[in-house]
Amino acid sequence: MKKFLLGTVALLAFAAPAAAADLAARPYTKAPPPVLAPVYDWTGFYIGVNGGWGSSHNCWDQTPGGVSIGSDGCHDATGGTAGGQIGYRWQAGTWVFGLEAQGNWADFKGSNNAALFPGIFNNQSKIDAFGLFTGQIGYAINNVLLYAKGGAAVTDNRYNTYFTPTGVLAGSADDTRWGASVGAGIEVGFAPNWTAGIEYDHLFMEDHNYTLRTPAGALFSTIRERQDVDLVTVRVNYKWGGPVVAKY
Repeated sequence: MKKFLLGTVALLAFAAPAAAADLAARPYTKAPPPVLAPVYDWTGFYIGVNGGWGSSHNCWDQTPGGVSIGSDGCHDATGGTAGGQIGYRWQAGTWVFGLEAQGNWADFKGSNNAALFPGIFNNQSKIDAFGLFTGQIGYAINNVLLYAKGGAAVTDNRYNTYFTPTGVLAGSADDTRWGASVGAGIEVGFAPNWTAGIEYDHLFMEDHNYTLRTPAGALFSTIRERQDVDLVTVRVNYKWGGPVVAKY
């Protein structure tokens, strides 16, 4: 028994250094680097196209000699629109600020039977084009941007009165009209340099006085016209400016 114990102790004494040597020989492994999550950056210039629908609400008062003799009725001038926009945005944290200019062709047209002269005259309003010059403020949730906008608006208008029985033009006036605009939208970055979204705008156009003239240039009537415009457009933009940054 004594010899067996001595042999066991000797074996353990020989094996211990070998095991320690094996432990010391294991290589050191570095921890993996932290993963960087891509974050969309809205900073940069952009240019794009848009298209959609619009409606202009118009009310006419007849004002011969500058004195109102009553309302001649109201109508909505509706139709399609298409155009483009260019702008610049800069992002500070989750907040996004921007400036934009937009120009659109439009075909908003509508009419009503003249309330003061029923069955004799028909009043028509038409918007051929409009422009928006706006500032923006938005909140970014990575590649999703929620924003509000506001600024100046301009519309290219034509006002016509026709003889109802014949459809012949009785009087008309053209005008480029300025007002104010407010709007809101949502935009999504679906590729490194591409975004798409939908936007609503309301245009507040001040009341204006117009002189309608016959095709020969003679005075036909004078009106005071009230107008506002609603727009819904789908937009696609291409942007410059480093679309993705890394963030822990």
